[in-house]
Amino acid sequence: MQADLTIQFPPDLPVSNRREDIEAAIRQHQVVIIAGETGSGKTTQLPKICLAMGRGSKGMIGHTQPRRIAARSVAERIAEELNCELGELVGYQVRFTDRSTKSSRVKVMTDGILLAELQHDRDLRKYDTIIIDEAHERSLNIDFLLGYLKQLLPRRPDLKVIITSATIDPERFAEYFSGAPILRVSGRTFPVEIRYRPLVGDQYDDEGEPVIRDQTEAIEDAVVELCAEIDGDILVFLPGEREIRDAADALAHRAKGPKGFDVVPLYSRLSAREQHRVFESHGRRRVVLATNVAETSLTVPGIMAVVDTGVARISRYSARSKVQRLPVEAISQASASQRSGRCGRLAPGIAIRLYSEEDFLGRPEFTDPEILRTSLASVILQMTSLRLGAVSDFAFLDAPDSRAITAGVQLLEELGAIKPASRPPRLTGVGHKLARLPVDPRMGRMLLEASRLGCLPEVLVITSVLSIQDPRERPADQQQRADQFHARFADQRSDFMSLLNLWRYLIDKQSSLGSSAFRRMCRDEHLNHLRVREWQEFESQLRQICRQLGMKLPRGKGTQLLGTPDEDLIHKALLSGLLSHIGLRDPDRRDYLGGRGARFAIFPGSALAKRQPQYVMAAELVETSRLWGRQNATIDPAWAEDLGANLLKRSYSKPHWSRKKESAQALERVTLYGVPLVAERPVLLGRVDPPMAREMFIRHALVQGEWRGRHKFYEINQRLLREASELEHRARRNDLVVDEFVLFDFYDARIPADVVSAAHFDTWWKQARSKQPELLNFTASMLVRDGADELADEFPMQWSSGELALPVSYRFEPGHVDDGATIELPLAVIHQMSDSELSWGLPGHRQEFVTALIKSLPKQLRVQCVPAGQTAKEFLEAVPPTNDNLLDALARYLRGVKGAQIPKQAWDLGRIPVHLRPTFKVLSQDGEIVAKGRDLLEIKKSLQPVYEAALAAVASDAGVTSTGQTKWTFGLIEESFAQTRAGHQVLGFPALNDEGRSVGLVICATQAEQVARHRAGVRRLLALSLPCPDLISDLDNAAKLAFAGSPYSSAKALMQDVCLAVLGDLVDERPMVHTPDEFAELTRLAEAELGERCLTKRDQVRAVLATWRETDRLLHGRVEIRQLPALTQMQAQVAALVNPRFVSDSGDHLAHLSRYLKAIQRRYADLGDLPRDNRLAAEVDPIQQTWANRVGALPPGRPMGPELTSARWLIEELRVSLWAQTLGTPVKVSAQRVRAALA
Repeated sequence: MQADLTIQFPPDLPVSNRREDIEAAIRQHQVVIIAGETGSGKTTQLPKICLAMGRGSKGMIGHTQPRRIAARSVAERIAEELNCELGELVGYQVRFTDRSTKSSRVKVMTDGILLAELQHDRDLRKYDTIIIDEAHERSLNIDFLLGYLKQLLPRRPDLKVIITSATIDPERFAEYFSGAPILRVSGRTFPVEIRYRPLVGDQYDDEGEPVIRDQTEAIEDAVVELCAEIDGDILVFLPGEREIRDAADALAHRAKGPKGFDVVPLYSRLSAREQHRVFESHGRRRVVLATNVAETSLTVPGIMAVVDTGVARISRYSARSKVQRLPVEAISQASASQRSGRCGRLAPGIAIRLYSEEDFLGRPEFTDPEILRTSLASVILQMTSLRLGAVSDFAFLDAPDSRAITAGVQLLEELGAIKPASRPPRLTGVGHKLARLPVDPRMGRMLLEASRLGCLPEVLVITSVLSIQDPRERPADQQQRADQFHARFADQRSDFMSLLNLWRYLIDKQSSLGSSAFRRMCRDEHLNHLRVREWQEFESQLRQICRQLGMKLPRGKGTQLLGTPDEDLIHKALLSGLLSHIGLRDPDRRDYLGGRGARFAIFPGSALAKRQPQYVMAAELVETSRLWGRQNATIDPAWAEDLGANLLKRSYSKPHWSRKKESAQALERVTLYGVPLVAERPVLLGRVDPPMAREMFIRHALVQGEWRGRHKFYEINQRLLREASELEHRARRNDLVVDEFVLFDFYDARIPADVVSAAHFDTWWKQARSKQPELLNFTASMLVRDGADELADEFPMQWSSGELALPVSYRFEPGHVDDGATIELPLAVIHQMSDSELSWGLPGHRQEFVTALIKSLPKQLRVQCVPAGQTAKEFLEAVPPTNDNLLDALARYLRGVKGAQIPKQAWDLGRIPVHLRPTFKVLSQDGEIVAKGRDLLEIKKSLQPVYEAALAAVASDAGVTSTGQTKWTFGLIEESFAQTRAGHQVLGFPALNDEGRSVGLVICATQAEQVARHRAGVRRLLALSLPCPDLISDLDNAAKLAFAGSPYSSAKALMQDVCLAVLGDLVDERPMVHTPDEFAELTRLAEAELGERCLTKRDQVRAVLATWRETDRLLHGRVEIRQLPALTQMQAQVAALVNPRFVSDSGDHLAHLSRYLKAIQRRYADLGDLPRDNRLAAEVDPIQQTWANRVGALPPGRPMGPELTSARWLIEELRVSLWAQTLGTPVKVSAQRVRAALA
């Protein structure tokens, strides 16, 4: 401390009385919270207390203020009290002025200056003490500094941090700094009377509406009221400069005279001299009109009363629209208390609030901290530069909203300052430079781009003026005159060039006029001289910083712009920081589509407002009554496409072939944040989607011939295609020649992937043909669908019937006797061919054939089956071709589905097109035609004698002469045999046949029929060989009655069927029996196990009958008429399950019958919900009908094979799963599974 320095503390300040406590707390703690009311003197006395303690010797005492005006005035006051020159012991630094030296021990500065020093002094070694004043304002800089200091303190144990706050929630700061001590210092010593004078009073107009006073009028009334009661100065809080001017004009007439007063404005943009007027001594009453700068940052002396309008301009950033809003909002309770606290320091004070007490009590307690209502881009940039990690991980006092963080990151990515998708963010080269520029990141990006493009001097001027308030004024009473003066500088394409024109004008006038004359000129031409000077100072400071960063600037006087500027380069540089502020004109809505779906209009004061260019950029988007674009310029969308290359979204549509360019093209659409820069620009598809471009080249050029190719292979291929087309024409077929897909696949397999156009092809083929000249040559065989799968399936060259393969030939000649298909039949197998099987016709004709059959019906029947084509399709899907006659199957289907009763004579085969019914040509062993016609039955009849002779010979050779046998008299039964008759091999499958009271040996046409018949025949032969055990005599009367009440004719018949069922189980458990020894072994096993198994089976039957009787009784009750169809279905189901042969027919599913019957009971119980029952029945009925069709198609006497038997029980399980899920099913079942089993 200097030897001659004398530090005195005014005894009338409350903070002086707590000096010893404050010093002790600073010595003992690294962080101290000073909670002092307004007027306590903490702002000026704390630096002096630190000096008195010896602080400031190893480093300066840094003292931050939220505003420039406060920093300057506080430094002056401290220097005055220390009796030293400002700038020596006590200095200050704000954005445009640095009045501090290396010898300064106290440095008062804005918090932004301290924040900027972190770039080159990360540990703040320059300071040994830091005082964060007015911390309760919670500006963005203050919150960031607090968070940074919290991380710094462990590395700087010697650093002392003092945080001062009004009495607004100091505990929050103490808790944030791990329990730092709070010292409370009282402020005013006189009470303040609060008066509420709301704008909405008790008076009403003629229409009964409450009279709302104008705010300016209310201020005038409040000043008059206060002047009548007090002699001191009055402080009026207003939201902005315009409101201050309006209030000053309104008070002007009352300010005159000996009892009048001086009106003194106070806001941050005033010059230092004009701001200083507030603190000068005066002899006349003053009315100070101030923004919220006087709320906490400054202590205006002599204030005895306060008029609080209750509103302020509060900056808010919309993360959704990316727009910084500055609405006038109601202040919080804490701000209102701060304002009223500005009076009552000299004597009892009066605070008049121009709102009601209810309004005050309904307001939020505290103002939202700035970090919750502003763009975080600059904070994220600085944090990333200082390598402090992600914003979300930083220890802010109040964590910012994640959407605001995302918006800040997105803006920095837009500016190219951080690497996309880097977490935590990492700076790019541009980002490192931006972090060193003390301007908004958008403005900094403009400067960097301007340096690259060589237009930095002009952009410096523009970014400087965009960072301050517009120097052009437009007074309400002289708007037209002001507009005339300002129009001299207007540029019809760019408001930015208008600003450059204004700058040149000002520099020219300033050099030719004296300072006083220049100020008068500015006033006369409605230019704010203070803002003009601020503009020049800011430009000068930015120019110096740019030189320090090595950016390109021409030599010479910086304020003068030499030469003719390149407007395009200037606008490109500006656009680099405004990529999300571009707009595309919407002529229908008469506004602009902006980034991310925003819609804005050009501000009426812009020179572009009337021209409405197609594309514009706006320096700022301001939301008031609507979203306005201010400071606009016409742009070329190509500039945005170039500058925002990494931000663009490109989409491609309408790929097409250009015969002229012999390549595939697409229309490109380019958008930037949703704003279309390019609508439909033709581009080569090969650059965007090479696979698709290659495909289109092959398809259009090589396959369809849309090119000027003159290659030899192409001429050969075209000739072969013409020949194939001629063959197709002669055959009167439309599907004989392969389609374009086959040709495409041919070329696709041979041409490299990088050939995407005719030019690429010519280059490749020039080299490839020298090695493989025939690589791309077609062959005649590949061009015709001979043997293609579709032709083989729909129009087969052979008709397969069992083991027979009969040749089929075709003739397409309407009117000819052989028109259609012809099937050749050897005489030896004519009678083995099934009329029913052949009645279905060829697959390719089948649907057309069925459609023609339906159309051949008489009208009264035909109308029940329309539309014929759809009905035919549904029939063929539901009823696959079987051994059943087509006419019978179709009639049965129409009866079940359509309810149509079709007698056999109703079909008019004469109306069927001839080619839909095949011709049968019977050939002798020598190849001669024995018979020919379209009716196979008539052909068989004509050849019956020949057939009977051949059959007798086959039966004789096979030994099939047995029938009516009751014992095994068959010797060895072969699994199959083959005989040649009339030059053709006949294949048969011998099987035992159940004749009821005896067994015979028959020859089956298929192996499936053999298995089904042989099982039943062996079972019957066992029953004839073994006596049925007595299963009745041991029963009591109740049991006998239970068995007597069954579908069987008697209890004895039932027990015989039980015995037959057990024998069937024994047969199924062993391999098929073919020899006498195998049958004898099976007989011995059956004899040993029959009795016990029958008893078990009898018990199962008894349980089933009990459930059956219960179900039958239930189904014969009364139901509503609408429930009758469902009841009929259930009765039919019961009859199918329990019938006079159900025991032997059920096989191993006998044990499940009770469950099936219980499911029926469940369905009956739920008939109240008939819509549900109908819905479930609609799922089962088609499947049941398909199964019935398959069974009905079996020849008489042929048992069901395993597939149909299994499908039957699957249908029952499906019913259980639908109507009685709780009963469960032993297998997984669904309608799809059942259909698959029936396929």
